Amino acid sequence: MTAENRPAFAGLEVGHVVAEREATFTRDTLVRYAGASGDFNPIHYSDAFAESVGLPGVIAHGMLTLGTAASVVEEWAGPGNVVDLQTRFARPIPVPAMGEAAVVYTARIGALDAEARTARIDVLVEFEGQKILAKAQAVVACA
Repeated sequence: MTAENRPAFAGLEVGHVVAEREATFTRDTLVRYAGASGDFNPIHYSDAFAESVGLPGVIAHGMLTLGTAASVVEEWAGPGNVVDLQTRFARPIPVPAMGEAAVVYTARIGALDAEARTARIDVLVEFEGQKILAKAQAVVACA
């Protein structure tokens, strides 16, 4: 990876929003993700099973939620420039049998490290006004 494909460190400011996106998850989305990932846990396709284990119904895959967060950051940072990604899963995203679950992603500069030339990007992930991921953070290498 070369410095010219990285975001410029100069001009970055803590608190600045670098990317926003709304993603919609449907049951079809979950089927496609299950096929791609190999995660066929019935909590992602069977309301009866999900409810039997205490969930509100079928829920989105956690890694689908986090992967979408990562892609929001990467679209701003450029391919290969996200050098670390961490989170804790705070709550599930119920996906209705008909319709969709609209999830809002906001990526904001949380900290800058001039010596390392990196930016910590804090990603707020919300569904129906509730935080889905806790302390979702990506570190981006800058030029």
